[in-house]
Amino acid sequence: MKLVTFDGGPDHGLVGRLDGDTVVELEVPSTRAYFEREGQVGETGRRFALADVRLRAPIVPKKFFHTAGNFREHHEDLVRVDWSHPVNKGIVFFQNVDAVIGPDEPIVYPANLTRELDYELELAIVIGRPGRFFSAEQAVEHIAGYVVFNDITARDIQRREMESGVFSFSKAIETFCPIGPYIVTADEIDDPHTLDMELRVNGDVRQKSHTGRMSVSIPQLVAYHSPQTYSAGDLVTTGTVAGVAASTEDPFANYLKPGDVVEAEIEGLGVLRNPVVSWREAYGEDEPPAEQWV
Repeated sequence: MKLVTFDGGPDHGLVGRLDGDTVVELEVPSTRAYFEREGQVGETGRRFALADVRLRAPIVPKKFFHTAGNFREHHEDLVRVDWSHPVNKGIVFFQNVDAVIGPDEPIVYPANLTRELDYELELAIVIGRPGRFFSAEQAVEHIAGYVVFNDITARDIQRREMESGVFSFSKAIETFCPIGPYIVTADEIDDPHTLDMELRVNGDVRQKSHTGRMSVSIPQLVAYHSPQTYSAGDLVTTGTVAGVAASTEDPFANYLKPGDVVEAEIEGLGVLRNPVVSWREAYGEDEPPAEQWV
């Protein structure tokens, strides 16, 4: 099943499932509630043409567990260009859920904060059942589905953060957390470790890899985070792959800028498309000055 959150006519924040080119509305207030009810929800009887609705972020989780360094190729890529700090597996942190946006929503370029806006294609795991302190063997009982995630990052801010060994602000700025276009339930994905991954900027391929290149498997990741306690609808990311702008020979030629369009795609999970816009284009005014204390 492909689960969506959508606006249909005057109604906003509806939940549905895709049936070809039709959205079938479900009788539930949010996708989080869908998973809290273990999918035991009915249909409202309303159907919408997919072309007539606006897709939103398919879910806004209560908690967003972030994993970095799970693809060895990303670490090796950054070492090759002498990035300031290693990104080995084992780095974990929380993402800011208020930064979540959906398909076709704009990533706002905050020029007052960064000149090094980067992309990171990732697979995100949707937790379907609450739980804590369980094993990798038990993890499959808690995995409800998968969704595409683009981990937008301000590299100049990240370098400062990593001097202390952690990073968060650089990835948690408003609009820096695109997910979508829909959640694909786990029963539709035979093996999440066999999926092609590709990210494009203005049609040019920047990242191309495969979920089979993870260092730590999805059940291991889900079990590893479980002592932090899961709620239904939480998200867990799996780390990005090689090819981020920061690892190229000329990063400033590849960092995102207003006017760019980013397409993040994972086999079977759809294409997450987001334009990059200036502050003025987004809000109709000059951006406020940024406070600096570091």
